[in-house]
Amino acid sequence: MNQREPQKMPGGSDGTSNTNQEQASLTDDPALLRRMEVRQGKFPGQERIRIVRPRHTSLEHVNTGLLKATEASMAPTGGVGKAIYRTKRFLIGNPLSNEQSIHERLTKFKALAVLSSDAISSVAYATEQCMIILVLAGTVALGSLIPITIAIIALLAIVALSYSQTIPAYPNGGGSYIVAKDNLGNLAGLIAAASLLIDYVLTVSVSVTSGVQNLLVTFPASINTTTTLVWIDILVIVIITVVNLRGIRESGSVFALPTYFFIASAFLMIIVGAFRGFTDPHMHQAFANLPATSEKLSIFLVLRAFASGCSAMTGTEAISNGVPAFKKPEARNARTTLIWMATILGLLFAGITLLTVRFGLTPDPLQKVTLISKVSAEAFNGTSLAFMVPVFQVAILLILVLAANTSYADFPRLASLLARDHYLPHQFAFRGDRLAFSIGIIFLAIMASILLIAFGGSTSSLIDLYAVGVFISFTLSQSGMVRHWWHLRGQQRNWQRSILINGLGAITTFLVAAIITYTKFISGAWIVVILIPLLVLMFLGIHHHYTKVESERTTNIPPSPSEIKHLFVVPIASLDAVSVQSLSYARSISKRVIAVNVAIDEEDAHKLRETWVQWVKHISLEEKLELVIIESPYRSLAGPLLAYIDAIHELYADVTLTVLLPEFVVSHWWEHILHNQTALRLKAALLFKPGIVVTNMPQHVVSKVS
Repeated sequence: MNQREPQKMPGGSDGTSNTNQEQASLTDDPALLRRMEVRQGKFPGQERIRIVRPRHTSLEHVNTGLLKATEASMAPTGGVGKAIYRTKRFLIGNPLSNEQSIHERLTKFKALAVLSSDAISSVAYATEQCMIILVLAGTVALGSLIPITIAIIALLAIVALSYSQTIPAYPNGGGSYIVAKDNLGNLAGLIAAASLLIDYVLTVSVSVTSGVQNLLVTFPASINTTTTLVWIDILVIVIITVVNLRGIRESGSVFALPTYFFIASAFLMIIVGAFRGFTDPHMHQAFANLPATSEKLSIFLVLRAFASGCSAMTGTEAISNGVPAFKKPEARNARTTLIWMATILGLLFAGITLLTVRFGLTPDPLQKVTLISKVSAEAFNGTSLAFMVPVFQVAILLILVLAANTSYADFPRLASLLARDHYLPHQFAFRGDRLAFSIGIIFLAIMASILLIAFGGSTSSLIDLYAVGVFISFTLSQSGMVRHWWHLRGQQRNWQRSILINGLGAITTFLVAAIITYTKFISGAWIVVILIPLLVLMFLGIHHHYTKVESERTTNIPPSPSEIKHLFVVPIASLDAVSVQSLSYARSISKRVIAVNVAIDEEDAHKLRETWVQWVKHISLEEKLELVIIESPYRSLAGPLLAYIDAIHELYADVTLTVLLPEFVVSHWWEHILHNQTALRLKAALLFKPGIVVTNMPQHVVSKVS
């Protein structure tokens, strides 16, 4: 059915029918989905023009030659498709248009929750990871904990100051990949990108396992097997993935409260613990005597502890990567958020370490109770705030789990940049219904889940792989900024100060990267060291493929329509109504049409030829319409037909060969098993034959209403 607009009379009353027909044809506009019809009026010589539009359409007319798809264009029509579509809408919400992207930007308040949760959450395990190494040398080694903490905080200050210069220099996103690629070359950029992608996957795995491990404190009987722990980890990843598929602004709204709840609870614990630890002499305790030591205190051991504690630094670059996600002014808001994040991280790390030393606490050798849980118990128990012990456990669980959200914000964005530059499949650059990079989000969840299964959900095993990649990316980014300021030395004021800051950042992060690689190489860092070059090779291979396809994709079809000479090949089984329609379509485009029948049965072939002779009598001799029957004594259909098409294509290389395939379309998916898929097999085979055009003529079943 067609929808009719109000009738419009032509401009003059003396126009003839031919004139009106010409006007109608001139105002027809198939591109804008409208057709003009001329209708005879009540009196002779009187006519009217009617505009006919589709009754139902999901497209809107915007301007001349411009249509816009509405949300209705996304809705499927099939029953199963509708159910899937409704489930998708329920989980991730209604789709957002491109115009709404400006409203998906983050305020500083939300950005701190989304982009800093990884860094801030690391205080829950950074001190413990230091001590796990130090206790190997006994109680005397624990005296190095405070100096190591001071060194890590100093390193944090240097890195934060360095990235605060990167943000205004790269207001469109100064991630390590962009900075290194622009200043040090493509290879350096790809190494930085590979390092960060690995680190983002590890961030999700480590954060989720650390968070779920804290459930052991509250519900030790419920999680008594590794398998249960891993399944809970994967369930948490699924939940975070769904929330992030809803868009960055909505994920910021969901995750802001847990992040700030942890920050407030942690500061409360530090204040209460510090007050009790420094006013009550009974609270101050020395470290208990540890079991027999397995290693001697050495520089190497201290460096190992320092390397483990540097896990507190992961996620520091996230704000610099995500500058475009901020509300305007983006650079200033990002810089402010970076300062907030570094300050909070430094204070929390220092406070937790100080309380650990003051209370004389050491890690649980069985890893059933986390060190930060012990600190909270010492700080709150015996006071009116004792109820905060389980509350703080919930806060730890939430912040550690939500720390993975930083990776969900940055991994898809980095993957989209690599896809834009043809180093990853182009699908990674696609924005989903909610303006999020859906492919990157889902891929991150899958990789993190595989990693969790492979390592049995063990935080200690995963932590050895951690922080190697991030410090490599730190080093490349800061080195790139040194070269950036050097290039601007004649244009930028205070370039000497800037180059000094970034140079100091490059040197310190390089030293830390070397320390982490050296001290953790045997225990797991070797995996990352091998993975980085493998990923770089994969990037280069993908880029080579895209470059090759772009330069070599070609066809023998002439660029000018007047130069194209058509030859149609139409496979037929018999001369039924569908075959006649297919031949008619081909004849409407070209006078050179060949009907091809692969004959398995001689009698059927004889009947077809007799029918053809009678039918072709009604066709003009000007048309070069022929029937070719190929006998197939081995009962093969596709093989002989493809051999004939290859032979024609070889002989007539200057002709555009089009194979027209009639294809039966069933109403239900299960009906496919009742029909052979010859057309589908032919399409698949012809797809890899350059220079051949394949056209489908679908045959649909139309239900007859009695």
